[in-house]
Amino acid sequence: MTSNPNVHWAPLPRTELLVYWLLSFGSHLYSFYELHRFSKEHEAGLVRQFPLERGLFQGFKRDASDFEWTFWSEWAQKSLLWTLIGHAVVSRLCSVFYPQFQVAAHTVYGLLAASSVLGLRGVAVLLLHVALSFSVAQLRRPALCWTCNLLLLCTLHVPPLQDIQRGWYERDEEYYLLLFSVAVGTLRLLSFSLERCGRPAVHTGSFLQLCWLLSYTFYHPFFYNGPVITYNDYVEQMQTPAEDGDRHKPGARYLLLRSARILMWWCIAEYMIHVMYMHAIQSNETYLEILPTWALGGLALALVQFFFVKYLVLFGLPSTLATLDRLVPPGLPRCVSIMYSFTGMWRHFDKGLYRWLLRYVYVPLGGSHHGVLYKMLSTALAFGFVCLWHGGHDYLQCWALMNWLGVLVETGLKALFGSALLRSFLERRSSAATRRRCAALLSAFSTAMLILSNLIFLGGIHVGRIFWKRVFLQGWSTVAPPMLAFLYCFAQVGLEWAPHPP
Repeated sequence: MTSNPNVHWAPLPRTELLVYWLLSFGSHLYSFYELHRFSKEHEAGLVRQFPLERGLFQGFKRDASDFEWTFWSEWAQKSLLWTLIGHAVVSRLCSVFYPQFQVAAHTVYGLLAASSVLGLRGVAVLLLHVALSFSVAQLRRPALCWTCNLLLLCTLHVPPLQDIQRGWYERDEEYYLLLFSVAVGTLRLLSFSLERCGRPAVHTGSFLQLCWLLSYTFYHPFFYNGPVITYNDYVEQMQTPAEDGDRHKPGARYLLLRSARILMWWCIAEYMIHVMYMHAIQSNETYLEILPTWALGGLALALVQFFFVKYLVLFGLPSTLATLDRLVPPGLPRCVSIMYSFTGMWRHFDKGLYRWLLRYVYVPLGGSHHGVLYKMLSTALAFGFVCLWHGGHDYLQCWALMNWLGVLVETGLKALFGSALLRSFLERRSSAATRRRCAALLSAFSTAMLILSNLIFLGGIHVGRIFWKRVFLQGWSTVAPPMLAFLYCFAQVGLEWAPHPP
């Protein structure tokens, strides 16, 4: 059940693998078709309750119930897409005519772009956070840095401050943009502060450090939504000599192909919310209860697949622009349909956040090098921080707890089957192909719990509760076995694909 990409599983017969691929692909298509049929049959009722807009495709409505996709799509059309293009133009002009001022240009442009959207008072809030975090970082005490930045993060949930900040804007969407900027900015401020604490004393002036922090915080492509890179990586990559950076800079062909891929992902995401109203359906318990079994499976797959495609777009465009500035952004998410473990999901979906948690939470607290208890504590606090960073709501607590338990169980099983005694016994008693099939069978159960936790994260506790009831309680003999069989096929495809780079 390991998700280690360095593990090479025994090859299976080509016919067997072909069956796994066909069953995986076919089950996706058929379950999506059943969800599409249910969506069209209940379209009239859904229109009365949820924001189903006039679609881009004739004869289809558009499900605008996914807040995040609708929010970023509207902002992209209104201003963000144009400010990102402006960043690319400024960056290109500076790299050609004034390469020595490129970092300063990024900082000024980032501040101006943020001011145009968040307003002067919104940027003032961010600058206040920068000033406080920078001041505390000079004390070089990790505990104080964590306390300061967590308190700043918690100000997002203080009702009087919320009322004041809402009053600055005419629409809630503008206020939400400030919240997202502060939340993502907290990760950058913590990265700077903890790197400052961990590095030996240097004679770099405080003013220069502050300038780098402002550049890192307001770097426009990553400003609102990430992906996340650490402060050290940002500074080192930005300081790459122009000659070396130009040697590794993407060419026009790469940028054209990358842009075409992002456009394709956007089209896929839009097509999904035109033909399957999964976000509207998940918001109504009555529809969740009456969904046919195949459509219920299609809903689960569609929700997690849409989440994956959505972040290919949301991370893909900023990452492409960042490569123009000699930055090396984290890799894009790996397809969730070939994720077969909790550990793999965390390692390969949001790779920037994973590395951030590993560097600043998991490893400093002991990680896997100081025994089982330290590993359990480090993992628990990493998930606890992610829960708090996302808002700390009850469904997030449930999601974080499930992920923590999932990772612990997978780690325990990996240690058990990796022990010398059991490993030698299994090698004597079974073939490598049989061991792979057993790993896929265990991974099917892990994948079922992984999907359940993601449904809670994406839809709330009520979605997870109904899914659990219909699949594992009411359908323990009729629904759960075929579902686990299909998940076994998914796991085999994932094991086959694991050695390939994401």
